[in-house]
Amino acid sequence: MVDPVADENRLPPARIAEAHAIAVAGRLAGSTILCSSLGRAQAAVELASNRPQAAVTCWFLDHFAEGQAIAEVAPRDNLKFVCTADLPAGPFDTVVLPLSFRGEAELARDLIQDAHARLTIGGHLVVSVDNRNDRWVHGQLREMFPKVSVDAGVDAVGYVVRKTAPQKRPRPLACRFTFRDRDRVLQIASRPGVFSHRRLDPGARQLIDALPHPLAGRDGEPLRIVDIGCGSGAVGVAIAARDGSAAVEVLAIDSNARAVECAARSAALNGVNSLTAVLDSAGESVAAAAYDVAVANPPYYADFRIARLFVDIANTALRPGGQLYLVTKHAAWYQENLVPGWRDANIRRSGQYFIVTARRG
Repeated sequence: MVDPVADENRLPPARIAEAHAIAVAGRLAGSTILCSSLGRAQAAVELASNRPQAAVTCWFLDHFAEGQAIAEVAPRDNLKFVCTADLPAGPFDTVVLPLSFRGEAELARDLIQDAHARLTIGGHLVVSVDNRNDRWVHGQLREMFPKVSVDAGVDAVGYVVRKTAPQKRPRPLACRFTFRDRDRVLQIASRPGVFSHRRLDPGARQLIDALPHPLAGRDGEPLRIVDIGCGSGAVGVAIAARDGSAAVEVLAIDSNARAVECAARSAALNGVNSLTAVLDSAGESVAAAAYDVAVANPPYYADFRIARLFVDIANTALRPGGQLYLVTKHAAWYQENLVPGWRDANIRRSGQYFIVTARRG
């Protein structure tokens, strides 16, 4: 038998936690529904399809994941997608949060608190996790809600809680950390879900230290820099703070909405007016052949597909002769893949990392 919802959309099966969340949420009433997703918005699509009179919002933290869902889900009048640093304001009478036990604990706590704030009094929160023996999520919910109902499945467990009053003392999870670059101490804003939360990533430290001062640009023009996958903005802010706001322009891009928010806050904390942070998962905001320097700290997962994307964005962004600086633990991939289009490629060890440099051909 063909599932009409799956047939209408080009969606893979929901992941374990999201499939369980769909089953649990399907038994609850709800007309204003907010869902997050571990995949392609399967929970939001299912609920919107089964409840045509309900207004369903699917929230993503990652711009790339939102784009995949939009491309694969047939448009519906009662379903919308958003990608923002925080859950949309609502209010909602139902919030559905599927979680992975492999995910970041602080982000899970933050989303549960955020969902609590978005619920109407009397509204329900459904949280599911792909660990039937979970104790941690259950404990977080018991701190915030007077009663937690448990719905155990074969490979996942779901929890249903009802909001009876505003949360008294939400735990603050955003923070600032500091690091020194030459003679200046810089402050960086950080939140759960942003790469290297609460600390400067050691790879970013190596990259910052490897950047020459001053960086080379075109005579008589501001130095234009693109920071690809900027995270909380540490590298871009360090460059801008070194060279002075009048001498440099930094475009910081990331697919994580919280990272973009943190990068903008980090610039403001340090009096940097020359950094612009943009939500961008594919380099669409980056003008071609317009930048003197590209910097990046690519992730290693996804079989280097993201590293390839970063290199391709840099290749498009840089003017001929423009300089690429990136940091990695996996030099071999760049030795084999940093062609064609580049010249003067060099890879050198820096602590436990490698600094890769090359010029745009």
